[in-house]
Amino acid sequence: MVLAGLALPACVALRRPGPAGRPDETAAAIRSVLTTQTAAWNRGDIPGFMQGYWQSDSLVFIGRRGPTYGWQATLANYQKNYPDAAAMGRLDFSGLRVTLLAPGAAQVVGHWHLARPAAGDLQGYFLLVLRQIDGKWVVVADHTNSQ
Repeated sequence: MVLAGLALPACVALRRPGPAGRPDETAAAIRSVLTTQTAAWNRGDIPGFMQGYWQSDSLVFIGRRGPTYGWQATLANYQKNYPDAAAMGRLDFSGLRVTLLAPGAAQVVGHWHLARPAAGDLQGYFLLVLRQIDGKWVVVADHTNSQ
């Protein structure tokens, strides 16, 4: 019976991201979502950026004004707050830490930076919760702050 109890933690540990430079397939798939979002943002494509989010009324984005619920409301907020390429700037993520929470669920903690020569740079930290839905990793909850 003791061995059965030890097997589960061992299996879970194998599914966690490996050491730097050797991420497992899950971490690589999640990082790919963020890379795709960054590319969309940097070409001024907010709807493309939003493809990394769960297209559901249950999506939650928590920012400085509190929670926003739903994909459409989150899209509208991004479009309102970043009306043009100058306001959007150039996005980059750094210090990403991907942690598998359970099969099909993960979190990412990282730093974001917007280089905006005309409007002033913005930066901060985020915590994302992602789920694998219909075979695709998507952000289901985003808590982002700015410094």
